[in-house]
Amino acid sequence: MLSHFMRSTVTRFKRLSRRWLITFFASLLVPILLWAVTPMLSRAEPSQAKVFEQIWQTVNDNFYDPKFNGVDWKAMRQKYAPLAAQARSPEALAPVVNQMLAELKASHTHYYTPAEPEYYQLAGVFWRRGIQKQLKPFLPNGKLEYVGIGAYTREVDGKTFVRAVLDGSPAAKGGLKVGDQLLAVNGKPFQPVQSFAEQADRPVELQIQRTPTTAPQTIAVTPKRLDPTTMFLDAMKSSVQVIDRGGKKIGYIHVWSYADDAYQRQLEQELGDRLSEVDGLVWDLRDGWGGAEPSYLNPFTAPALDVTFTNRNGSKGSFDLPWRKPVVMLVNQGSRSGKEILAYGFRQFRVGKIVGSKTAGAVLAGRAYIMQDGSLLYVAVADVLVDGQRIEGKGVAPDIDVPFTVPYAQGRDPQKDGAIAAVLEAIGKPLKGRGVRGEE
Repeated sequence: MLSHFMRSTVTRFKRLSRRWLITFFASLLVPILLWAVTPMLSRAEPSQAKVFEQIWQTVNDNFYDPKFNGVDWKAMRQKYAPLAAQARSPEALAPVVNQMLAELKASHTHYYTPAEPEYYQLAGVFWRRGIQKQLKPFLPNGKLEYVGIGAYTREVDGKTFVRAVLDGSPAAKGGLKVGDQLLAVNGKPFQPVQSFAEQADRPVELQIQRTPTTAPQTIAVTPKRLDPTTMFLDAMKSSVQVIDRGGKKIGYIHVWSYADDAYQRQLEQELGDRLSEVDGLVWDLRDGWGGAEPSYLNPFTAPALDVTFTNRNGSKGSFDLPWRKPVVMLVNQGSRSGKEILAYGFRQFRVGKIVGSKTAGAVLAGRAYIMQDGSLLYVAVADVLVDGQRIEGKGVAPDIDVPFTVPYAQGRDPQKDGAIAAVLEAIGKPLKGRGVRGEE
């Protein structure tokens, strides 16, 4: 009996010992795990307050005007920091930051998150200009792309409308039109990136309203993975048209971006190929991104030498550039930065009429900075003068103003129609003074 009692006591002691040891080691392990995990979480998801501080400091160190356009920049930090501290995501922080940046009243100064197509597009502009290494760790497989349909939108009175559609894009192929009101995507509210994030190469249902009085309708669009480094060049190639009007052939090309020499090379290639036999040209610089250099006017302004050649068999040919036919430039409030410099020079050198609406007045030099959470800050780092004049905040007014109301436009484009009419009017008239500087 004593031996039985001893065995029972020993057994209970062992059980108690095991429980005590488990509790003891668990008490040691939890702080160790917390110590190990917490730094990883903070590295992966820096607080929005820290991101805000980095944004403020980046502007403080790099903004082109050391006087911040008369704004007390330190006071802006105190004003907006408490609001930034309340943000729990980059998307919640963005409105706070952009409100602060708007106080500077400067173009090329904005904060973008991965919830916006512009984030990827601007990253594409600067991909080979210093941000590739910084941004890659935040991108799936290190690849710059997003799933989308290639449509630009605008908020009007709390409603979302299509303001532009990239040529050859899924939106264009699916029948989405400028002016369509976007009501839902697969039954959920429209979001420019998130609505399509998991839908690459799979049709989605877009519920739209084409006129204010007709019932909503549904169209099918198949999103695809968009490469911001090539998507605008693809759209430019798809935009080329030869339009027959009154027995004349009008060439048309839309340059969506000028942020690389490839766009100018493509323009010159098209002028000598698909557009070589037209009687006049519409050069569309509306929307998209700037980046153009003044030399991009050369095909239309350079002095023309009459060079012909005769082959052994008697056939003759000539060089087509510079362009010696009528050309009209098409602009709007989405024509910005380098495109505005082209518009200014287009008028100065009397190349042709400018049609559309006044340009953005956004002519500063900007640079992209990647923040610690992978978000993107665009900062104006240099002032720009053209012939000693500042276009920033002013823009370039067209010679022929054509109003364009986006909501429920039903795909109509009165500005393009106006540009075609201006080309037709110029055909047959002598090109007086082209390439010779005029006076403002």
